[in-house]
Amino acid sequence: MEKYPKIFVVVLNYNGKRTLMECLRSVFDCDYSNFEVVLVDNNSTDGSFETAKTKYPKIHFIKNSKNIGFGAGNNIGIRFSLEKMADFVFLLNNDAYLEKSTLSILTEEAQKNPSSGILNPLILNKSDDSIWFSGGNIDWLRMRAYHLHAPQKALDTFKTAYATGCAMLVKKDVYKKIGLFDENFFLYYEDADFSVRAKRKGFTILVVPRSTVWHDEQSTNSPQKLYWLVLSGILFFKKNMPACLRPWFYFYLWIRKMKNILDLHENKNNQSAQKIARAFLDAKKYH
Repeated sequence: MEKYPKIFVVVLNYNGKRTLMECLRSVFDCDYSNFEVVLVDNNSTDGSFETAKTKYPKIHFIKNSKNIGFGAGNNIGIRFSLEKMADFVFLLNNDAYLEKSTLSILTEEAQKNPSSGILNPLILNKSDDSIWFSGGNIDWLRMRAYHLHAPQKALDTFKTAYATGCAMLVKKDVYKKIGLFDENFFLYYEDADFSVRAKRKGFTILVVPRSTVWHDEQSTNSPQKLYWLVLSGILFFKKNMPACLRPWFYFYLWIRKMKNILDLHENKNNQSAQKIARAFLDAKKYH
């Protein structure tokens, strides 16, 4: 592979007026020379897509007719990038900002580690520089995938259980062997699922603390967010749970359903409990 392989940076946007311009500016300010940017818009209504078209006319722009979710939206940009002969695809949230050398360092590490397929930088909260992501872990017994926030005293690259789609460099060979994101995941867990599939095909997933991205997330724990977390979590573990733990999956799911029924019984106006109940019902549609 050449010294500066071709990177396509895919930014998925949905009503990102607050952060999108700073995100794009950080990409164009980076010190890596061989990249192109694809902005995929999930039918934003806040003018952010039009503003980006005016300010960055050289970007590849793709606008969807509706909000099709994180996985499906990114897949459109990934397909476009691979058709344009990308060596790497770098997925970047529209509320995340690159440090100047992030792409250079990640690409260097990818070339030094032939078995690697997916690489994450160290991701910090923009508000206070606390750690938002320094690796991820999957707890099969408690049925949850979660970020690690431990400070990395060393700057050595290390392996992790799964990668976050917030800022993720992926080699083209990964897509050739495992495909793209599973579009059954509208929001959340699609990156964990992608990571599990990649690892099962022999790719390693790395975190590179020498590279940095800042995440300007301002989301709240709304009932709708809880709905997607629960639904996608059920789909993820139903799909990927090791065979030896599959009986545990159904038992643990039953326990969580019973807790939800009790929560609803105690407070029928509890919107979060209602959304969780809806997630359990909707999960039955997926086989």
